[in-house]
Amino acid sequence: MIIRKGQKQDMPAVLELIKELAIFEKEPNAVVVTESDLVRDGFSDNPRFYTFIAEVDDEIIGMALYYYRFSTWKGRTIHLEDLIVKENSRGTGAGYALYSEIMKQGKKDNVRRIEWNVLDWNTPAIDFYNKSGAKLLEDWRVVNMDEAGINAFLAKK
Repeated sequence: MIIRKGQKQDMPAVLELIKELAIFEKEPNAVVVTESDLVRDGFSDNPRFYTFIAEVDDEIIGMALYYYRFSTWKGRTIHLEDLIVKENSRGTGAGYALYSEIMKQGKKDNVRRIEWNVLDWNTPAIDFYNKSGAKLLEDWRVVNMDEAGINAFLAKK
């Protein structure tokens, strides 16, 4: 297995992994991002995200997508948006290898926190994160405003 930085030519496979994750998370029709979006936003002069790729025998079997955030308390942080391994490649160590690469990137960048979200029903992931030393923040809630909510909010003004 090879873990490496993602490249433009990996984006079709990355998009397929994103779609596979959407199915796993019971949101098969939620993905609207395109390959063009991924190439534009990941490989411009000011990239919005970065990826690590897990590859076996020239086949991409997993990826971790992350970006930098800023915390008013901690300064620069990494947000791990998604860590995805193809269903038929789970249990091979690919997830652990990608997770480790994110932790190494955080150490290299001297970030003070790496953060991500996990669905409350994804007990294998929760167990893994707990065993790795990560803290599940039970008293925090994830909040988001989708496109329809943004439009409705702005229409009230």
